[in-house]
Amino acid sequence: MTSDSDLCKVHGNFPPLKNDLILRAARGQYTEVTPVWTMRQAGRYLPEFRELRSKHEFFSLCRTPSLACEVTLQPIRRFDLDAAIIFSDILVIPQALGMSVEMIPGKGPTFVCPLNSPEDIKELDQSVDVDDKLSYVYDAITLTRHKLEGRVPLIGFAGGPWTLMAYMIEGGGSQTMSKAKQWLYRYKNESHQLLRLLVDVTVQFLVGQVKAGAQLLQVFESHAGYLGSTLFTEYSLQYLRDICKNVKDKLVEAKLDPVPMIVFARGAHYALQELANIGYDVVSIDWTIDPKEARNKIGEHVTIQGNLDPCALYADKVELEQLTRQMIKSFGTQRHIANLGHEFVPSSCGYNST
Repeated sequence: MTSDSDLCKVHGNFPPLKNDLILRAARGQYTEVTPVWTMRQAGRYLPEFRELRSKHEFFSLCRTPSLACEVTLQPIRRFDLDAAIIFSDILVIPQALGMSVEMIPGKGPTFVCPLNSPEDIKELDQSVDVDDKLSYVYDAITLTRHKLEGRVPLIGFAGGPWTLMAYMIEGGGSQTMSKAKQWLYRYKNESHQLLRLLVDVTVQFLVGQVKAGAQLLQVFESHAGYLGSTLFTEYSLQYLRDICKNVKDKLVEAKLDPVPMIVFARGAHYALQELANIGYDVVSIDWTIDPKEARNKIGEHVTIQGNLDPCALYADKVELEQLTRQMIKSFGTQRHIANLGHEFVPSSCGYNST
């Protein structure tokens, strides 16, 4: 039997795909039913994950391909889902750039030394060898493709540039992102310099994930809601566009078929039309947006993903089923991927996630 460490290096020659429903939905092809997966489906709401997490530090799980693979497979074993998403974290990119990030229980991601001024950009490893630093993610993807045995496609992902920048400056979560937004007003040139660096690294990272076996890609611009329309256009939208275009161009250059790409700009309800016209195959929306309004703004040429309120999992099963049916009816039977409007709420463990 081939070991996990050996399978990590067996690129290509993956088991045939048995369920391509989400790929067809993303490409606008006919789907007989609506495909479904959920953000953060591999993680803390599952008891089997919490058991594993009790034995390993969070980023150790991410950096150990066999463990990342196991966590990725846990929800696939438990639920009838149409995609798996590799277990990792958006903050592996700041780590690759030389920043130290810890996952503190009860607090979340914490940067040991955040960027306090534009001078600190010089301390980042701007010539980082992305494929070397993040090879553990690629190994986890390749191993997981083999272990899935073709059951469902595998999604790779990265954080949006503004979201990464905000974390790197704030040093963790924030109610206002005021430190990061201060840069957008006081240090405009340096902000763009940092965002361009993050775009370049993200493009390399996403291309590497596809080479390793990822069949879809999602870009999480999770902090978009902290920006108004003007700031979003200047400091997020153009960079999200660059990521999509450059990833697809580089895949063509490498003689690889471009994979469907999803953009999730949480809170950017004011930019749905713009997001639908920057090259992504799918626009993912949060639960605050009315499905019919979203469809009108996004149009029929782009697939929509979403958007059940994660807290709806607290409802009883009858109400939850009604809410889900209503969501699917509102979006229509085609060009829709059912998902939550954001990730699982940790305290929903033991409710209707199962």
